Amino acid sequence: MVLYLLYALPGLLLGLYAQMKVKRAFNKYSRVRTRRGLTGAQAARAILDANGLYDVTVEKVKGFLSDHYDPRSRVLRLSPDVYNGVSVSSVGVAAHESGHAIQDAKHYWPLQVRTTIVPTVQIGSWLGPILFFLGWMINWIGVAQIGLILFGLTVVFAFVTLPVEIDASRRAKKILVEQGIVTAEERKGVNAVLDAAALTYVAAAVQAVMIFLYYASLLSGRRQ
Repeated sequence: MVLYLLYALPGLLLGLYAQMKVKRAFNKYSRVRTRRGLTGAQAARAILDANGLYDVTVEKVKGFLSDHYDPRSRVLRLSPDVYNGVSVSSVGVAAHESGHAIQDAKHYWPLQVRTTIVPTVQIGSWLGPILFFLGWMINWIGVAQIGLILFGLTVVFAFVTLPVEIDASRRAKKILVEQGIVTAEERKGVNAVLDAAALTYVAAAVQAVMIFLYYASLLSGRRQ
């Protein structure tokens, strides 16, 4: 348990800090109405249409910051606060998700890689630890290695996700000002929200790497 905490705690603490920072930034700029007054849904639609993505639909989904773009069904889903909101936070998040749709249309390769490996990662994230600890406990090194490799896919996914999210935010910040959805002054709030969100992906990558190293250290000890 002590060894696990040594590996897991840095990523866990960073993740908690990142989540706190996102909520704080989102809540702060949720109270700042944009001068133009577009809702998140309207902003997303305007950005998509300006990029010729008329076939991408915008839907409202339940949850807090459950916003995402689904490249398989070409649907941009926004949480109620973002979909209906007319704040700096709302249009910032909506623009970020629209950025993913633009990436998809332009065949941005990190997004293509991430989309391709999602099913495998979903399997590896739960099956990997099971196989690892099964093999480790009964000294089946080969099984443990397979488990480690499967879990390693989550590390790959986390690092592929970083450029995808950073690029989507970069596009969002630029497009919002170019299309006059936010002013240059309001962009500061957009930057605060999206930069805080980016930190959550950095934290996820750190967590994945540290847990992978923990498993690797256990396996190394058993082999010795």
